[in-house]
Amino acid sequence: SMPSETLLKIFSYLDAVSLLSVGCVNKRFYELANDNGIWLKLYSSSLHSKWTIWKMKSKQTETVSLGCAAVHDKEPGYWKKEYIFKQTSAFKTRVMRLVKFLDPYTGLPCKNKEAMKVSGLRWIIVLKDKDGKEHVVEKPDLSFKDTSVTMLWYGTDWPCLDILSTLKLFGVTPLLPDQSRPPNKNGPRRFSLIAEYRLDNLTENSAAVGADELVQLFSLSPGLLVGMWKEKNEIAFVMANLHYNQLLERSILGSATVQYTPPPNKPLLDDIDSEYGLHDYSLHLDLHGRNCMYLCGSFKCLFCRKRDIENGYLRLRVVNLKDNRKHLPIIGTLGICWETDAFKGNVKDCFVMDLTLLDETGKPFWCFSAPVHMELSTESSGLYDYMGHIYTADYADSEGKVCVEFVWLEETKEYIMVSLVLYVSTQKVNSWYGTNY
Repeated sequence: SMPSETLLKIFSYLDAVSLLSVGCVNKRFYELANDNGIWLKLYSSSLHSKWTIWKMKSKQTETVSLGCAAVHDKEPGYWKKEYIFKQTSAFKTRVMRLVKFLDPYTGLPCKNKEAMKVSGLRWIIVLKDKDGKEHVVEKPDLSFKDTSVTMLWYGTDWPCLDILSTLKLFGVTPLLPDQSRPPNKNGPRRFSLIAEYRLDNLTENSAAVGADELVQLFSLSPGLLVGMWKEKNEIAFVMANLHYNQLLERSILGSATVQYTPPPNKPLLDDIDSEYGLHDYSLHLDLHGRNCMYLCGSFKCLFCRKRDIENGYLRLRVVNLKDNRKHLPIIGTLGICWETDAFKGNVKDCFVMDLTLLDETGKPFWCFSAPVHMELSTESSGLYDYMGHIYTADYADSEGKVCVEFVWLEETKEYIMVSLVLYVSTQKVNSWYGTNY
């Protein structure tokens, strides 16, 4: 029963976040909370100096007359949209400025954690069933590494796998972040779609990574692990691995329905020659099991020649079986750690591989963070230094393949990486340099 004029006067004292919340009460409040006069005041006060604000408050200035015209000539909600657009653009610029500082060791942004804190960034997964109903799972356990972050979601009220159709991974940030106070978890939020996965026939259509006594792991590209209870064939947990390369862009700059697409590379005009091949590439490689690091290594001056190009791939040999100077020991027993509310475990013979390949200018050329399964090879090591079983671990996506070989030393109870070969897709190279290999 309160008059609209009175409500508008009350609403004029609210901040932007409170106005957006009030607009969710009912249709009448929504229309009043879209008032152009209120939002123009917020827009002006946030983007102009204090002196200009004082002028706008004066009824005898030209600024006010222009403001009145702007209020009446625009459709309802116009200045609300303008205010939100300006605020989110300034916020994105402030966050992305932080990731310009690069770590000389990895070649990746070194202020990712700081940028995530400033942005109030969180990650959620949304499970959608076949009837269209959505189940939101928040508050993952986070584990940060040099080049990636691992997220683990678990709970006791997961929907039954039989009724689920898709899983979506989102980055979530406050719509209007306030640097002076922590983000309100119930306030308006912005969703950025990172990846979408099909859950239909999960156990039949997905790659089995490994299993222990309680769970079995299934891998979905890119970088997602789904843990299934063996007894009930229901989801026990979901683990996502995100590489720092373009992490913030994908988590912030996308929309709720469309994933962020990075701009194409602008190649430098240098001595690129298909006869010469790739040269002066750098590789940073991490192997970990979520909570523990097994291997961390960097390799410089990688190259390939034309003879290394065949079957649509360019080969980069990083660690050679016959050159034991580059062989690397694995610290600990390879496996992926997991946990839920009541149980925890370690699935052996698998790990998460974080690969960062930089081109000759130091730009990230090929990056991923993904679970990899290790298998016992039928071959045995013929090297004099290593007498033991050989294990292989392979990874492949649209941009290339990775082939790794380990030797298990029974005497010292450790693995040694004796071979590491990258196969980069010629299509990827051609699109990156605008040439033809």
